[in-house]
Amino acid sequence: METIAVSAAEGESSGPANSAVAAYKQILAQVLENRPSGTRQRLAAALAKNRSFVSQIASPAYPTPIPAQHLDVIFEVCLFSHHDRDAFLDAYAAAHPGRLQRHRQHHHKEHRLRPVTVYLPDLGDDRKNQALDKLIGDMALKIGKLNDMT
Repeated sequence: METIAVSAAEGESSGPANSAVAAYKQILAQVLENRPSGTRQRLAAALAKNRSFVSQIASPAYPTPIPAQHLDVIFEVCLFSHHDRDAFLDAYAAAHPGRLQRHRQHHHKEHRLRPVTVYLPDLGDDRKNQALDKLIGDMALKIGKLNDMT
């Protein structure tokens, strides 16, 4: 099992807040690097986002924080080891004090995802195909949130 180390100097030129964000993003980037090809695309689909969003949240160079509501999906799709998950959560809590507690209070149970393959017609246009993929992904996430309403 490979241990992921994060240098304290990474991202410090942008200030301590950005350094703290860079620390957990470095862990995510390393986890993604050790996963099979296609993991970034699966993560984008599970989050109902495009691949560039995944690139931004996984890049320590971008100071944009990862929204807490995406963490469970990230852990599920990227198959974090317990050690990497703990290291990530420690770094995340250091970067965003209190955010995890607030998120957990609003989401009492962890959401588990399961993959489903759906074959859709090719609309003959990349933009239309992406729009359809996003529509189906968004709809699946909204259906999943119905469980939270009960």
